[in-house]
Amino acid sequence: MDTRRLQFLLELSRHGSMRAVADVLGTTTSTVSQQIATLAKETGAPLLEPDGRRVRLTPAGRRLAEHAVTILAAVEAARAALDPGAEP
Repeated sequence: MDTRRLQFLLELSRHGSMRAVADVLGTTTSTVSQQIATLAKETGAPLLEPDGRRVRLTPAGRRLAEHAVTILAAVEAARAALDPGAEP
């Protein structure tokens, strides 16, 4: 699982629209949609469902977004710990 895709999913859980995620992450709605679709294929579970003109996370999508918080925090902590300029 790619951490960038997890970031897209997490932002979607926070903002509720592909457009908002694209704006926050500085990309296009098409890229957001493609990355979420790829993540869904990787997990083998539908992550989104239509909600009018917007989308919402399925139960599987919500669970994965919850895990994404922990995963992304762990990756960031590892990067910080390996930073040559960081204090031991």
